[in-house]
Amino acid sequence: MSLLPPPLSPNPAPPDTDRRPAGADFWRRHRGLLRSVRLFRLFRKEQADPETFYSALAEDTVCQIEDYCDLAGRTVADIGGGPGHFTGALRARGARCYLFEPDSAEMLSRGAAPSGAVIADGYWLPVRDGGADVCVSSNVLEHVSDPLGLIDEMVRATRPGGLVYLSFCNWYSPHGGHEMSPWHYLGHRFAERRYVQRNGRAPKNRFGITLFPVHVGAILRLVRSRSDVAVVDALPRYYPRWCRAVIRIPGLREIATWNLVVILRRTE
Repeated sequence: MSLLPPPLSPNPAPPDTDRRPAGADFWRRHRGLLRSVRLFRLFRKEQADPETFYSALAEDTVCQIEDYCDLAGRTVADIGGGPGHFTGALRARGARCYLFEPDSAEMLSRGAAPSGAVIADGYWLPVRDGGADVCVSSNVLEHVSDPLGLIDEMVRATRPGGLVYLSFCNWYSPHGGHEMSPWHYLGHRFAERRYVQRNGRAPKNRFGITLFPVHVGAILRLVRSRSDVAVVDALPRYYPRWCRAVIRIPGLREIATWNLVVILRRTE
């Protein structure tokens, strides 16, 4: 994987493997309804205890990726991975994972950035064409003004035959307004005013600045229209796999999906 500035350490895994949560094996053993119940219970504490929720989500995400490829020895780009929950979980599986995060404060929110982390914009990754076996973007798409631009860059950085793991929180889902939910259903202006009145400060996610409406149908049409990727799978992220049929129903999928995962394979 060729990076600019100079190449990163070829084996950045050791500093982060001790961050793997003790309950990591749960996410490998339980893939059905029990998994979904536990994720939603943890999600309810996301604001109060983000470390517990995002560590668990990272482990679950790695298990999802392993359904499509073996991560051991793979070069993985973690795009917009914040303080490195996903990077740590990927390295624990033997991947050579590099974290690219544009916000230095976010990267340091756990105290120290993972080794080999790079401050970089997802639109202009310091990765050569086809330099990664897997590109991962978890809950980033709704925070960029140009979703197509981010997808383009992820596809460019992935080798032919490699995977793109893309997940996002769609606008009309119950959590589409993030900390302003569910009041975003009454409009983003109302939701933001209500948040300020109740909390005495502006929300972290500002509509049109750091939070943008992304829709399930639009993204599915976009990726299916591309000739440089094949859609391997698309499913609601937090639900059992047998619930994937919900994304085939226009209208309902925009509300019920909650969070969409799209797995893409880069074509020749």
